[in-house]
Amino acid sequence: MKKILSTITLIAIMFVTIFIGKVQAAPLDTINIDVDNSKVNPGKNVTLTINFGKQLGAYTFDIAYDNKLLEYVSVEGGTPSDNGTRVRVTYYDSTGGTNPRENMKITFKAKEGIITSNPTDLSVTAEGLSNSDASETYDDIGVPIVKNITVEPVFEDYKIDLSYVGEITPNETKDMTLTISSKLGKNYDHARIIAEATTPEGAQVTLKGTDEQMLVHDIIQSGWGDASGYKIGGQDVKKVLSLEGNFTKPGDYKITIKLIDRDSSDAQIASKTFNINVKEQNQNVETPNQTPEEETKLPQEENTNEQIKENNQEENLPKELPKTGRNIYATLTVLGIALITTIIAIKNKNKNKI
Repeated sequence: MKKILSTITLIAIMFVTIFIGKVQAAPLDTINIDVDNSKVNPGKNVTLTINFGKQLGAYTFDIAYDNKLLEYVSVEGGTPSDNGTRVRVTYYDSTGGTNPRENMKITFKAKEGIITSNPTDLSVTAEGLSNSDASETYDDIGVPIVKNITVEPVFEDYKIDLSYVGEITPNETKDMTLTISSKLGKNYDHARIIAEATTPEGAQVTLKGTDEQMLVHDIIQSGWGDASGYKIGGQDVKKVLSLEGNFTKPGDYKITIKLIDRDSSDAQIASKTFNINVKEQNQNVETPNQTPEEETKLPQEENTNEQIKENNQEENLPKELPKTGRNIYATLTVLGIALITTIIAIKNKNKNKI
């Protein structure tokens, strides 16, 4: 009886040892997760690949995602089940170990209409992991493996424009308009406007504006607004500043205006340089020792002399034009009388001879 019990105990121990050795789980420390694009634009796909590092004959992976930014598209390497915030992918090699897998892939699409930059992640957990013939199992992945991505639109660069009307002369207070715009600008929590100036020798320049708190800022000396910056970004960005420029000397000036990001060690977001030519003021030419009264009298005297000349010319002109028609008739009359007198004289002479 004791011999039988010993035999049964030995068999039980062997069975338990074999069974435990077969089902004992091990960590799957060879797993690796990757995405094909860490930055995804609206309407574009991103594919997450889970590489096992070993051949698996069975697994269940759960991939959690933000449904405000992403939507599930497809999976390769299992049967998917999407509940709106998580996709469960299950695989079992029904051939008994002849068709194991070394990876699985899942694809999401970034939703349309997103106009801001949105960091998010894909979170992976797993259970039911085993090798191709199920002779080895692996620990569940309870602590999520996270892969970070960013969903953001294709942003347009910020444009900087400095405008004014007419020419600029020294020490003139010139109204100027600074405009920073973008149809779709990237979002910054602490952006700031600064300016740098290159001037002619000995010249100075200021660009001053008044903010909403009625504080005056010279953007060349101290930048615009609060030192910590302000928020900017989104659709149809257009920030307009009314400035007063003053340039102390004539010559060529260069004004470089920058938009910087205070959160990134003042990294430059946008920049543009403006060339401004300040011209000399036009000065009136004056006759030496000439008083304002003489300036006004001189044109009047010249006009008087001209009027005298015109009057003299008018006096020398005949009052009436000669009447040529009457002079001809008088001449003919005189000739006629002379002719008649001659004829009468000849007749009288002839009579006397007879």
